[in-house]
Amino acid sequence: MSDLFQNHAAKSGPVECLGQTFPSDEARREHYLKLLAEKLKDPAFRKIEGFPIGSDEDILALSDPPYYTACPNPFIEDFVRHYGKPYDSSVPYSKEPFAADVSEGKNDPIYNAHSYHTKVPHKAIMRYIEHYTKANDVVLDGFCGTGMTGVAAAHLGEGRSAVLLDLSPIATFIARNLNGSLDAIGFSSAATKLVADIQKAEKTLYETNHTGWKVRDRKTVAHKHYKNPGAIKGEVEFVLYSDVVACSNCGAQHPFYSIAVDEIEDSLRSVIKCPSCGVVAKEGDWDTCYETRIDPLLNAPHKEAKTVPVLINYSVGTSRFEKLPDDDDLSAIRSAERDISRVGFPIVDLIRGKETQRNVPRGITHLHHFFTRRFQDRSATPRSMNRS
Repeated sequence: MSDLFQNHAAKSGPVECLGQTFPSDEARREHYLKLLAEKLKDPAFRKIEGFPIGSDEDILALSDPPYYTACPNPFIEDFVRHYGKPYDSSVPYSKEPFAADVSEGKNDPIYNAHSYHTKVPHKAIMRYIEHYTKANDVVLDGFCGTGMTGVAAAHLGEGRSAVLLDLSPIATFIARNLNGSLDAIGFSSAATKLVADIQKAEKTLYETNHTGWKVRDRKTVAHKHYKNPGAIKGEVEFVLYSDVVACSNCGAQHPFYSIAVDEIEDSLRSVIKCPSCGVVAKEGDWDTCYETRIDPLLNAPHKEAKTVPVLINYSVGTSRFEKLPDDDDLSAIRSAERDISRVGFPIVDLIRGKETQRNVPRGITHLHHFFTRRFQDRSATPRSMNRS
């Protein structure tokens, strides 16, 4: 239930919630947590279709009732009763279909705060809510994803409230954090400290030699020569990984990036030609290569799709650059692979299900297989990509 920008945690005095007044926001949360704990003991409540698999303790720890519960929200009726109004058949309602074209970009900071499939910019949704609703209406989104409808309703204001529902617990969790209270100063301080601690512990893990070309200026400086490579250090922003594929004609192996991407023109090649035998083939004709390695966390042989780092995006001061990995970069990655066993990264099997198991043929069978070794080593964030 969306109450965007209402920072309850920051209120040290009395707070009002669904018509009741509490001496503090913590008292509000404690009151509703007790009600939710009692509800969780009801076997019928747990039989609701789509009820998440989880213990009472975990559900309560994630929840902030009545605004958000990590299970079917038993307070929705109270929310609608408080904020909504009964249907009155004597009041005429007539709205022409919204027929205008709506086009909104995807560069808004709120939109980019968390990626999600089929996500719609909140500014586009605002147009529809404004057309079909009026002040103090309650908006229902039964398939809310990450909560952009709630963001849109909050931006329009005028007393509009939103009820956001989704079968996916992670979707509602993200929606809650995008639409709920946030101690911005506390969050910024914690994030800054975390980054500083990582940099102090691993000073060179995300360090790279400044030998690249400036982003969006590849043509003019791509071949710039440095008299003393390594004299200036940059900080790695992300590393692009590519599948290694084999030519169906000669069997030679190449990173897909190297045969499909024109780095100077920053575009995909219309013709994919094997550098070894010269045969031209469609993308689908190249075979994914696999390798068996000792998994440093499972401590056992593990077969996985073979990938290699092909591009590094890094920053020097306020400028961004790109480069091909050099020997020092590859050495840093190998070092992380040696050290990963001492980190204590969680070993978690992927849960059963069609969607969660679809990457198993690539060798992604555990949580840590989604991340590069250097990510696992210190939980920083290089972006890993494959040709898909």
